[in-house]
Amino acid sequence: MSILVSGSLVYDNIMNFPDSFRNHILPEQVHILNVCFMVDRVERSWGGTAGNIAYSMRLLGGAPIVVSAVGTDGGDYLDHLRGNGINIDNVVKSDKQLTAGAYITTDADDNQITAFYNGPLDLSLQTNVNDLENITLALISPTHKEVMKRHLKDCHEAGIKTVLDLGQQLTAFNQTELRQMIEQSDFIIGNDYEMKLLQQKSEMSASEIADGKRILITTLGEKGSVITTAEGEMVEVGACAPKSLDDPTGAGDAFRAGFFVGYELGYSLKTCGQMGSVAASYAIESYGTQAHKFSAEEFCQRYESVFKEKVNLTSAEMLM
Repeated sequence: MSILVSGSLVYDNIMNFPDSFRNHILPEQVHILNVCFMVDRVERSWGGTAGNIAYSMRLLGGAPIVVSAVGTDGGDYLDHLRGNGINIDNVVKSDKQLTAGAYITTDADDNQITAFYNGPLDLSLQTNVNDLENITLALISPTHKEVMKRHLKDCHEAGIKTVLDLGQQLTAFNQTELRQMIEQSDFIIGNDYEMKLLQQKSEMSASEIADGKRILITTLGEKGSVITTAEGEMVEVGACAPKSLDDPTGAGDAFRAGFFVGYELGYSLKTCGQMGSVAASYAIESYGTQAHKFSAEEFCQRYESVFKEKVNLTSAEMLM
């Protein structure tokens, strides 16, 4: 069985600003904002929600199927995914546009400012996800707005369990769209800010969103995460401290990979959250979103050392 990952494939341009944004922005003058942040490091790497999630899933032994699109310059990205054993049969390639691009500046306080170019991501509408076979779970992660709506709807109607990950696209949807997407979801995941914004824009409380039938996963950065079950139970999950703080970009995507591989393996929600925390710690230790490496043995050892219990990834072969 496989996990479908619908989302973006992006070339990340990650820049480090060795100061704090707040020292260079005058709140009372934001109506005439004109600032330049002199960065001391620039890295170009593979990124995007679909690529990042699938990459970590594959490290964990899963078999993600990526649904996305690249542009005329996307050949090396496809080679990278293929070289890591990731299914790219459902990645559309444009012959007219460049691949989507993110331009991410991180300051000394781990705040980020991002500019994003969508490129050909809307071409994913050409993929009929409900025609794919042996899909047990579908992650609908941030990409072109219409792609997210279509793939969520199609997977829901096909009886596939769905994960709604609105992320930075949350503001693109109106109240009616959000309420419809919530209704079509089995899981909803986001950080604490995104979850509060979802409640505000949908005009629904957390309990109304859960509605007795879906699971809410709220990530809290270095404070871990909180999982709200369909029955309203709150499961608190601790964080796994990384060995170094190289780059927080992509940690959330790695968390998602760890959580949902754990879910497909049949682990409890708390263990799934802890697996997400361990996966995220590896991502933070590398500059870039798909530069981290770990073996199944290394992952399980770190998990056990932090959470004092064992997990087994060898059974992830069942996801192949």
